This record gives sequence, structure tokens and C-alpha cells, in this order.
Amino acid sequence: IVVLLATLLCAAAAVASSWEDDNHHHHGGHKSGRCVRRCEDRPWHQRPRCLEQCREEEREKRQERSRHEADDRSGEGSSEDEREREQEKEEKQKDRRPYVFDRRSFRRVVRSEQGSLRVLRPLDEVSRLLRGIRDYRVAVLEANPRSFVVPSHTDAHCICYVAEGEGVVTTIENGERRSYTIKQGHVFVAPAGAVTYLANTDGRKKLVITKILHTISVPGEFQ
Repeated sequence: IVVLLATLLCAAAAVASSWEDDNHHHHGGHKSGRCVRRCEDRPWHQRPRCLEQCREEEREKRQERSRHEADDRSGEGSSEDEREREQEKEEKQKDRRPYVFDRRSFRRVVRSEQGSLRVLRPLDEVSRLLRGIRDYRVAVLEANPRSFVVPSHTDAHCICYVAEGEGVVTTIENGERRSYTIKQGHVFVAPAGAVTYLANTDGRKKLVITKILHTISVPGEFQ
């Protein structure tokens, strides 16, 4: 029994010495010293297992540090790859929902303190599925309460839907002037070349008009 105990103690001492040398070589012996001291406080028959667990923990820490260093070295490339994946994901989502357009899909072509005009990109640029209606464009006009939209005209036929608010619209075509009272849900037409102007008669709400423009010269282009 005495010989067996002596053998076990020697084995434990050898493992501890090897552990200390290895940790001193890689980490200055600071963390390994604490681990060895914890194991020394345990009963003699638990020390070999304790030291082995410490070795495994330190090995896992080294592997984790190596992974972090590799991630840091390739961080820039990973960021670019991630951005590319996000772009591909967005494109796939757009392909799955080619008829859904949020506010970011429009670009603002006119803007003032009293309102704005936003236009959707040509439909055949939005999705290949929409190439059949590339002659059409979509625009949104917003006029603040009690504001006036100056007379203007476009080289495209316009079907206008009043999405919000109320007001008065006037069109002049071939010298003939026509005025209409409009409110939410109404639809009116402004032919290509007709002079159109309107006013928001509500003192609290915006006048929002959604337009479908049928281009007549260059497909998808209007002025």
C-alpha cells in the first residue's frame, strides 16, 4: 500500500510539474499556478483528475484565442462577405415580392417647404417581371395644408388617385379650363401636355395624390 501511495504521489507530482512548465512557457505561469494550487487543496486521489481538467480547460482557451486571432485577421474580408450576403438576400426578397415598394423605393425629384414629388424607378428596372409595363411610371405628390401647387405639365398621360386629404384641381387643355373638387378616393385624369394646378383646401391634413404616368415618347421616361 505504501509503495502504491508513493507511486501515485510521484505521478501527481510529475503531472503538476509538466503542467506548470507548459503554462510557464505559454502564459508566464500565472493562471496555471492558481489551477495547481486549487488541485493541491483537494484529496490526493482527486489531484490527477483535477490537473487533467485544468489542462483541458487551458487547451480550450488556447484554441478559442486562436480562433479570435484568426477572426481579427480576416475581419475586413468577413465584413465584405457579410455585406454581399445581405445584398443577395435583399435581392432575393425583392424577387419574391416584386410588387411591394416602400418609401425608400422612391426618389424625390421636387421638394419645398410646402410639399414634395417622389417618383418610383422605371418598373422594368425594379423587376424583370414588370417589363411588360415599362411604359408606366408611379409618382406620389404631397402638398401641405393650405398649400398651392403651381401650374405645370408633363409629356405623359396621368391618372391621379387622391389617397388622402381634399382640395381643388384645375386642368387647361386646348384652351378649355376645367376645375374639380377632389377628396380621398377620387380619381381624375390629366392628359399629356395639359396644364394642371391644384390647391390643398384643408387646414390640417396633407393632400396626397398617387399618380400613374403613361409615357408617350421614350418608354419609362417623362419630363
